[in-house]
Amino acid sequence: MDGFDSQEGVIIIAATNRPDVLDPALLRPGRFDRQITVNLPDIKGREAILKVHSKNVKLSKKVDLSVIARGTPGFSGAELANLLNEAALIAVRANKRAIDMSSLEEARDKVKWGRERRSLAMTDEDKKFTAWHEAGHALVSVILKHTHPLHKVTIIPRGQSLGSTMSLPKEDVFSRRKKEMMDMIAVTMAGRIAEEIVSEDISTGAAGDIQQASSLARSMVCEWGMSDKIGMVQYGDNSEYVFLGRDIMRGKEYSEKVAQEIDTEVKRMIDAGYQVAKDIIEKHRDKLETIAESLLEYETLDGEQVREITETGKFTPPPPPVSDSNDKVEEKSPDENAKKIPPKLDPGELGSPAPAAI
Repeated sequence: MDGFDSQEGVIIIAATNRPDVLDPALLRPGRFDRQITVNLPDIKGREAILKVHSKNVKLSKKVDLSVIARGTPGFSGAELANLLNEAALIAVRANKRAIDMSSLEEARDKVKWGRERRSLAMTDEDKKFTAWHEAGHALVSVILKHTHPLHKVTIIPRGQSLGSTMSLPKEDVFSRRKKEMMDMIAVTMAGRIAEEIVSEDISTGAAGDIQQASSLARSMVCEWGMSDKIGMVQYGDNSEYVFLGRDIMRGKEYSEKVAQEIDTEVKRMIDAGYQVAKDIIEKHRDKLETIAESLLEYETLDGEQVREITETGKFTPPPPPVSDSNDKVEEKSPDENAKKIPPKLDPGELGSPAPAAI
């Protein structure tokens, strides 16, 4: 720990994703003098990373990697590489000769929100309540001004959820505003409200929504100084990471009175978002029903279709998918196959290694 002699011609490089728990002796002058922070790639960086990894796979001529880069904010380089690998596997399962945009978009949704679980057996009643729940999220998300654009809403189970309402920002997000986060709380509350309207009962389906809204509101109060009553004071350290029980043993740095005031402010913010969502749903009940009925029939709606319903009150059914003959493996009759057997398509043809188990 005496430092490194510059005459030896040795350069020592170290990397960590937890600089907050390093021994201060490592960071004193003469040891690791320069610190370089590697942030997540921006939109240009993501496009460049996708181009590098796409050299090892076969892409359709219609693929636009800039569109995928805009739709993957917050993705790391490893996640982008995994996205292309997942897209290759999806293309193989669909009997395609190359990776197209639909394969890339499905891979992005799988990496970001989890894999679809179409095999999950759901009763008609569960599907109905899920459709109303997700319709509530989608309706309020589209109507409020400070939310991210709605990407799609689905009642197909994905990951650990029975349905999903997905939003994607137009650009990379570097800071967040109070109005934006208050609208986010309202969107999370909308699912429970819509479900209660149709069933006259409540379920455990809003557990994740409640957790997300509570965490966001508490951060607004304790970390970001967005409560007029509490003020611009940070209460408690960021507890995202716990190192060897150090943060567990440390007691509260504020009184019980302040803790009660924090709880009151958190509840006030959540109640305000709940009331905003309830007013919107009651005002647009007919549009909520149209969204829910469309979800029950088509299972998945994109953001434009939901916006069409909120603006016109009508839903235009999506056209049947058109397959690209250049990307599909041509099917031949048995006689033609007997004359010439087409080459077998495997993951290696797309440039992606076959997984050990699917």
